[in-house]
This record gives sequence, C-alpha cells and structure tokens, in this order.
Amino acid sequence: MTDDFFPEIPPSRPIWLVTLADLALLLVGFFVLIQANQQITNQALAKGLREGFGVTTRLAAPMPVAIGSMGEFAPGSSALPKSPASLSQWARSVTADPRVRLRISGAVDGSPADVEPVTGSSAVLAADRARAVAVALAEAGAVPAARMTITTDPIPGRRAVMLTLGFDGERP
Repeated sequence: MTDDFFPEIPPSRPIWLVTLADLALLLVGFFVLIQANQQITNQALAKGLREGFGVTTRLAAPMPVAIGSMGEFAPGSSALPKSPASLSQWARSVTADPRVRLRISGAVDGSPADVEPVTGSSAVLAADRARAVAVALAEAGAVPAARMTITTDPIPGRRAVMLTLGFDGERP
C-alpha cells in the first residue's frame, strides 16, 4: 500500500473553539479571581457589575426572610407547649402583604420516644405539631388558612415547628 491509498484527513475543529466545559471553568476562574482580591468590597463589585452591564437604576433590596418557631414540645406530644400569642402577632405582621405565604414545618427529634403514640410514626407526629400551630394561627385570625402550607422537615435534635415565609407571586 502506498500513501496515495489513504484519503486526506480533513482538518478537525479549530483549536480556538471553546467548549462548554472550558467556558464554565473560565467563569469559575473569574469568580475565584474576584474573591481573591480582598480590596474590592461587595458593594463596589456589585456597582461595577451594574455599570458594566449598563444598569443605571438601583435594584430593589431582596425580601428579608423571617423565621418564627415554637419549640420545647413534649416527647410524643403535639400539644402546644406555650401560648401562641407572640407567634400569632409575628405571623400577622410578616404576612401583612397578601402575596406572602407562610410555610409551617413540623419536626421531631428522632428519638424512639418522639413518635405519635397510636401509629408509632414520627412523620405523623411532625405533621400533627405543624397542624396544631396552623390551627392556633387560624383561630387567632393571624393568617388565613389558604395562605398556610404544612410540611414536615427533619430538624435533627429538635422537637419544634419552624415558620418561614415565601413569596407567592402576583395574583391575577
């Protein structure tokens, strides 16, 4: 066989072609470079980025995330350990905006004693605790029931109910 037998290999992609992975690494490198320079403050960096992209107006501050809680539940119990009056006041003030939704997350501490007595389920007990707080808030008129969501979240070592806010968006 001679060299004429093999066809000419067309040139592959140009060396300068940047792949998606290369772009991602460049972006990571850019942020590492920014973080390495301690002389630039976060405010100055944000201002520089806004000016670089031609943004002339100052953006609104992000919505603060408030957290309320009720703790110290007795093991295996969903009875409220204290009066929900202060929690109701807090919930009423933070949900004054009708676009805000309240997320109520019940939790158990994970011990064998902290389960629902009839079913033996920790998930049922966590849901019962969240429901008890939701009922207390609804009875106090703090938050309409339609704006509350009940969930169960693991909070290791805590027999508690956590309340967090979420933006529900504009209503049509």
